[in-house]
Amino acid sequence: MPADLPSTAGVGRTGPEPSVRTDAVLRHDPASRELTSDNHAGAHPEVLAALSLVSGGHQKAYGEDAYTQHLEETFRRHFGPDAQVFPVFNGTGANIIALEAVTHRWGAVVCSQQAHLHGDEGGAPEHMAGVKLLTFSSEDGKLTPCMIDDAVQAAGDVHSAQPQAVSFAQSTELGTCYTLTELHALTSRAHAQGLAVHMDGARLANAAVSLGTDLAACTTKAGVDILSFGGTKNGLLFGECVVVLNPSAVAGVPYLRKRSTHLASKMRFLSVQFEALLEGDLWKRNATRANEMARRLSVVLSQVEGVTVSRPVDANAVFARFPAQSLAQLRDRYSFYVNDEETREVRLMCSFDTTEGDVESFGNVVRESTR
Repeated sequence: MPADLPSTAGVGRTGPEPSVRTDAVLRHDPASRELTSDNHAGAHPEVLAALSLVSGGHQKAYGEDAYTQHLEETFRRHFGPDAQVFPVFNGTGANIIALEAVTHRWGAVVCSQQAHLHGDEGGAPEHMAGVKLLTFSSEDGKLTPCMIDDAVQAAGDVHSAQPQAVSFAQSTELGTCYTLTELHALTSRAHAQGLAVHMDGARLANAAVSLGTDLAACTTKAGVDILSFGGTKNGLLFGECVVVLNPSAVAGVPYLRKRSTHLASKMRFLSVQFEALLEGDLWKRNATRANEMARRLSVVLSQVEGVTVSRPVDANAVFARFPAQSLAQLRDRYSFYVNDEETREVRLMCSFDTTEGDVESFGNVVRESTR
């Protein structure tokens, strides 16, 4: 073999052998656990196995591979016969592409002031999608039909951005879930006002499990036109999907994905992760575990004197308020997001790999900090 060519021994089967050498170095404690974010968790072993499975051999690029071709069939089983799926790299990209597909350059999008779209995407919707965000604040992070009515009052005024879509998260950034009744009321009012409906479903799996429904019931059947479907927060290594649920209300997603730099060349590695998630019940198992641990955490915290669970625990987020001394001590030992410095409200997130031991260990530290 020429000296300038690498060895291909062991390559081309179903993936690398367990003993394959790497120059990468383990730089963290694999046993470490936090309740900071469901983005901090690793990838589920079944997802990693899927990635290894497809790594051998060559496949066509840019979505023409066998795995991406099969993915649409998988999504249609979950979301209905008209569903069209477009894998992308991340959630911000999915949201931008989805909003571009349902608005014009002079359009505006109605969303919650607490929405990830508004507060955590670095101005990307305005900068890249070119839309104006019309925000409304609420205690539970949810939009209401009345807010939509308020937003469209300026429709037709040449001095105002024109409302063309509604975007909301399920579950919300405050950990709450829209009920099916709330979903139908919101989407019905949006459509009656001539607005398309986008759902940010970064944690849709957690919401569906919480509601006890399948994925179609709280999306397609509830009147959502286009969906950003989350994978990273539910056990994937990377990747989200733009899912067109109502093709008559959406245009140009393939071209917008390319223009937004989200057309993956080796797309099989995106697609096979969603196959691992959705072909069976991994999506449900992962979300169920995260939700159950959040409920357990809320019970543990509510039993500690001076600590208050401050918001409903609908999915995998727990918001709690801590005494000042307790919060200072916890910050020395854990990383987490403080949602409100004045009230000392902290957001804690459970993941697919959160264990009862993780919850109990955190609870013990909280008890010590309040003594």
